Amino acid sequence: MTLIDLVRKNLFRKRLRTILTLVAIFVAFVIFGVLATFQNAINAGVEVAGADRLITVNRINFTLPMPLAYATRVAAVPGVARVAHAEWFGGYFQEPRNFLVAFAVDPKNYLDIYPEYIVPPAQREAFLRDKTSILVGKSVAEQFGWKAGDRLPLKSNIYTQKNGSDTWDFTIAGIVAGNEARVDTSFVMFHYQYLADTRSFGDGTTGWMILKTTDAKENARVMREVDALFANSAFETETKTEQAFNKAFAEQLGDLGFIVTMIVGAAFATILLIVGNTMMLTVRERTNEIAVMKTIGFTTQRIFGLVLGESMLLALIGGLLGIAFAWLISFAMAGPLSRFGPIAFSWDTAATAFVLMAVLGLLTGLIPAIRAMNTDIVTALGRK
Repeated sequence: MTLIDLVRKNLFRKRLRTILTLVAIFVAFVIFGVLATFQNAINAGVEVAGADRLITVNRINFTLPMPLAYATRVAAVPGVARVAHAEWFGGYFQEPRNFLVAFAVDPKNYLDIYPEYIVPPAQREAFLRDKTSILVGKSVAEQFGWKAGDRLPLKSNIYTQKNGSDTWDFTIAGIVAGNEARVDTSFVMFHYQYLADTRSFGDGTTGWMILKTTDAKENARVMREVDALFANSAFETETKTEQAFNKAFAEQLGDLGFIVTMIVGAAFATILLIVGNTMMLTVRERTNEIAVMKTIGFTTQRIFGLVLGESMLLALIGGLLGIAFAWLISFAMAGPLSRFGPIAFSWDTAATAFVLMAVLGLLTGLIPAIRAMNTDIVTALGRK
């Protein structure tokens, strides 16, 4: 019998106890996997932000508008290669629960500034030609089963049309894919001019501007000069790097990193106590056996390895089952939660989980293993 076989048989000697302990570890890793996946989705916009892109918003609050004329003045600032503007539409399909991340954009400039958005050339041209057309992100298209050529009526919870209607009719010109998996495609975009021509209020304003700089090294100077243009005006601006803006936007949902750390930390602290207590009880129950094993020639190092290996195997089995289940849950999350970002279980999450399994196994098994290794044969054999 190999050392691994002995560890495995010892682990499942008390089946009910082992199964209950595995369930506790399983739950902890499911919690970790699901929360980490959601956090990665929220942070995806920060990770893929362009180093040469800046965002300009109203200084009071990014939800307030600014004059559309600002775009022309910003384009003249040295170091600014291109400027696009966008407006939040507050759109939904058929009913409010079908909320969509919908933007009215300056179409050509917007697509040029975001090369990570991949649109087939024919679909791109169709979108640019027709101001009543719309581009749909791949994840949204898959969620609703939409395709190019479909008619798409969208309602807005912000705007109404001049004729009193709250519904805008679009034709889907194309589907937007990302150039890599972490690029968020949970949005729709349409022509700003279509919104400007039909909405009942907000003439001559836009929501924010996207600036592409000639060199990321120029960002700090460009940000200062852009904001200086509108200082002491009725619509002062604040310009940030896209990464800083996306991070601040994500934090509107709360400090997810802290929340994940606290929840996972609490779960693992509880599991440490449960598994550690289980391993201590196991070693105590086997004191006589350990003494016999030492008597027949098992070295202290091998005794140490048996107990620690049992703890590591326990953490590995429970952790792998938990992470596998969290991976399956990520597919179920992809539809309902795709509006927060691309939901995908990452290798980084899996790698972190393996490290946590190793740490859990080591911390819960180290003290029992040392205790078993130092067991006195005479004292142990004399114990009933």
